[in-house]
Amino acid sequence: MKHVEIQPNILYFGTPVVLISTMNEDGSANLAPMSSAWWLNQSCMLGLSRKSQTVENLQRNKECVLNLPSVELVRAVDRLALYTGKNPVPESKAKRGYTYLGDKFETAGVSEQPSHLVGPPRVMECPVQLEATMVQIHDFEQPSSLVSIEVKILKVHIDEELLLYKDQHYIDPDKWKPLIMNFCEFYGLNGRVHSSRLAPLFTPLVKHN
Repeated sequence: MKHVEIQPNILYFGTPVVLISTMNEDGSANLAPMSSAWWLNQSCMLGLSRKSQTVENLQRNKECVLNLPSVELVRAVDRLALYTGKNPVPESKAKRGYTYLGDKFETAGVSEQPSHLVGPPRVMECPVQLEATMVQIHDFEQPSSLVSIEVKILKVHIDEELLLYKDQHYIDPDKWKPLIMNFCEFYGLNGRVHSSRLAPLFTPLVKHN
């Protein structure tokens, strides 16, 4: 193995795709694809741009739903590429080919589903839906419009077909097929490569093949 030094434009080494829904000022719902997200306990960190409608909505309402699409929803996610709910479109986004779009749910071909604890709707077709509220927002090193947003997960909705056992609160990792963004390309998982000694600590009675 020979290592060389490079300076890539992006560092997307594989992260889950999220369809994040928020509420616009006029009461309509905004839906935006993003992939800079990671979870720890009952919290999640989101990497977004202040120039986005999503951040504007989060700063105003402090509520969102993190909808995690499976690989089967890749076309729905891709339909939202190069659209923004921000009107007028920020100049930097316009230069990259972005245009304004109001009803992103219709364009993506997905359905709104009422949430239980927050205003933004869930995406019915997503097998994982996480209702959340914003805790705080952090600026990246300047000059940059990027921010990291900490949200707290309030309620978790899971397609029951993903459960390890239907009367328990454990997800079967062999059934969950998240859509992954890997260097701006869509990927899925190829299956488990090795069992983990950590698994029994978090999913008792987990199945090992």
